Amino acid sequence: MSPRDDEVAADRSRWPDTIPAVAQLLEEGLALDPGVTFLVGENGSGKSTIVEAVAMAYGFSAEGGSASARHSTRPSESDLSERLRLQRGVGGPKWGYFLRAETMHSFYTYLEENPSDRPEPIFHEMSHGESFLAILDTRFDSPGFYCLDEPEAALSFGSTLTLIATLHRIASDGGQVLCATHSPILASLPGAKIIEVGEWGMRPSRWEDLELVAQWRSYLAAPERYLRHLLD
Repeated sequence: MSPRDDEVAADRSRWPDTIPAVAQLLEEGLALDPGVTFLVGENGSGKSTIVEAVAMAYGFSAEGGSASARHSTRPSESDLSERLRLQRGVGGPKWGYFLRAETMHSFYTYLEENPSDRPEPIFHEMSHGESFLAILDTRFDSPGFYCLDEPEAALSFGSTLTLIATLHRIASDGGQVLCATHSPILASLPGAKIIEVGEWGMRPSRWEDLELVAQWRSYLAAPERYLRHLLD
């Protein structure tokens, strides 16, 4: 993935170009390896903005679904997708899916109003986590390109492990995944490429070196050290 030719020397004074990770993407591009790539970072670091832009550049709706989905409510996405150029591998699968936690409720309504040929669960009669797992079962079932934006928001610990197994299967079958997350559990998938996103831009990282992992380890080892500053 690379910026369009006129983006390399463009003005970076407007959002989202002011986000260091986005500015780096527009200047250097981003190579997505086969298998799973995680963008890991704090809120506001730009990871979701990048995943959304890649998904839209691929042809997905900004609110999720396959390339054929045309669901849309109030547009809130940036124009970043229009400024990227995707270079697909020859012979790669065309199927794919974009899943984002923040728009799932309205997207379930779209699926119920536009049913596929196969039997569908009634998503609105399930819990958030159950409906998310149902999407995994019915849509993440073949090799393709999958974009996920903070999927852990819907999932318990056990369900997050189920998602890890699903992503591993997709990668083993020849698929490709780009996922924005701040879950240390999800990012622990063996063999995944991890890009840490922050004020420095984007940098490759090992799981054990992530700031996110260090923070969770520190908190779980002694939560009282954090809570006394918040609750006193």
